[in-house]
Amino acid sequence: MKKDIVRVDFNAEKLRAINLYMEKKELDLEDELMDQLQKQYEKYVPANVREYIDEKQEDEKKKRRPKKSAEKQVNANIPSIKEE
Repeated sequence: MKKDIVRVDFNAEKLRAINLYMEKKELDLEDELMDQLQKQYEKYVPANVREYIDEKQEDEKKKRRPKKSAEKQVNANIPSIKEE
């Protein structure tokens, strides 16, 4: 899955305050922002479009994985060590 970077300009003093108080609660700002982006994605992108994107990503994962027959061929070419 290809990822893009989201950049947001925000008041530096406010950002330091957010980080300070989130650290006290053992929270991570980036994790919280990712959660909010996911919620916005689910709220505004129609379900059928989300489903299409999910299926497309699954297809890409399958293409990257080596096929089982290819794995068997690789393993068949590796000599096994016999214990005596």
